[in-house]
Amino acid sequence: MRIIGLIGSAHFVSHFFQLALPPLFPLLRESFGVSYVELGLLMSLFFAASGLGQTGAGFLVDHLGARRVLLGGMALLSGATAVAGVVPAFWLLLPVAVLLGLGNSVFHPADYSIFNTAVSPERLGRAYGVHGICGTLGWVAAPTVVVGLAHAFNWRVSLVAVGAAGLAATLALSTQRRTLDDRGGRESRRAAPVHGLAGNIALLMTPSILAAFAYFALLATSLVGIQTFAVSALVQLYQAPLGLATGALTGFLLGSAGGILLGAVLADRTSRHHVVAAGGMLLGAVITLVVASAAPPMSTLPVIMALAGFFVGGTSPSRDMLVRSATPPGASGKVYGFVYSGLDLGSALTPLFFGWLLDRGEPRLVFVVSAMLMVVTIATVLQVSRRVSPHAIIITAP
Repeated sequence: MRIIGLIGSAHFVSHFFQLALPPLFPLLRESFGVSYVELGLLMSLFFAASGLGQTGAGFLVDHLGARRVLLGGMALLSGATAVAGVVPAFWLLLPVAVLLGLGNSVFHPADYSIFNTAVSPERLGRAYGVHGICGTLGWVAAPTVVVGLAHAFNWRVSLVAVGAAGLAATLALSTQRRTLDDRGGRESRRAAPVHGLAGNIALLMTPSILAAFAYFALLATSLVGIQTFAVSALVQLYQAPLGLATGALTGFLLGSAGGILLGAVLADRTSRHHVVAAGGMLLGAVITLVVASAAPPMSTLPVIMALAGFFVGGTSPSRDMLVRSATPPGASGKVYGFVYSGLDLGSALTPLFFGWLLDRGEPRLVFVVSAMLMVVTIATVLQVSRRVSPHAIIITAP
């Protein structure tokens, strides 16, 4: 439980800093005199750097150990956020966004490597669940904290303050060296590691790993559409007040956290992880289409969005168990780094498309397309499940 709590807190930090800049965009726009398209470029650079960096971070995890890489990423993410608070010109935020993305790239390969090494198999589902819940709570907390500090002081003080808090959290985590050691644990003792470039490429190109990558890419495209544009889409589609639309998005995020909690229990009590993952995505898609219909009363939007988030969130622990079942011993870093890079790459590519839909006056399609993408993820879940053998495949090369 100590390991799960420490890694969950690190994941909270990761998700918190993912949403540290966007709530401040109106203030940044006024301060630097830039457009929202230019501000959106910051997040595209962030997710592109994170996605491209995750596979490399995974190799570093397998080579250097997860604890060192995790601490380095936390320090880079926190320090770059503090730097963002003091830059004198907007163009200097562009390389800072890249540094932020590189810092963010380490969390999934490092976190899951420690879990798979140090947590007993009968508790892994709950470990994955706590991990997901903490990340979601980081998303929930960030807008309140950074906007609150910005209103009390200014946006520069806000970013410097949260960056300093992140560095303090990194320092605190660095004192837990023995607890977070992933070298020589359960997985390492039974590992037959992949050797050589050819072996590593062959491992990542196996059908089950590629299907997992596709799953995360599709999941990201659907969730980014909701997380980034649901508020604007609900305002257009329902003529909802801004406060109600924001409350609906908060409901989605909190519902997701609740779903992860239930999904964690299910993941530890069933081996049919593909059924849980596919069923949750299907139910989430159906409820998202209900939102797209513009039929429900406006006052019920937070509840309906919370239900959609609940079912989608409930798939999280089971999908992580599926990825683990497709991962050879000793390769957690590179495999999780590769498949989770799909999340960041999907997040980097799709905001422009959903923004284009809104600019064309099609808020309904934001939810319809998100729901369709959820349904498509079911095929990738079933593909991962079908390709996984009872024992992880170990690939070696000279």
